Amino acid sequence: MLLIKKGEGEPYEAKRHFNCWSMLKLIPDKNSRRLNIGLSYFLPNGGAEMAASPLERAYYVISGSLRVKGKTEEYILQPGDLFYIGAGEEREIRVVGTDPANILVIMTKVD
Repeated sequence: MLLIKKGEGEPYEAKRHFNCWSMLKLIPDKNSRRLNIGLSYFLPNGGAEMAASPLERAYYVISGSLRVKGKTEEYILQPGDLFYIGAGEEREIRVVGTDPANILVIMTKVD
């Protein structure tokens, strides 16, 4: 078992992310073979460039608004929305509006 108290995650920087004030790995690689959970706080106009990952990912919006773009789709996420991205699928994300966005990020390694 593992308990992570509020504010106790491991800070990290993700490639191709910008205007991201704080990123915390809540369940880092060293504690799980397949699961990685993080908390990202994006400033207005923050986001991540179009890129694919070998991991399955899900974004849960805690606060703010986020645009997620794929090759052919585009969605606006609001607080309480969850968005899934399959392994190898490209995505671009960007904060919408003037408020920051707080996102719970869930990633799993695919066997």
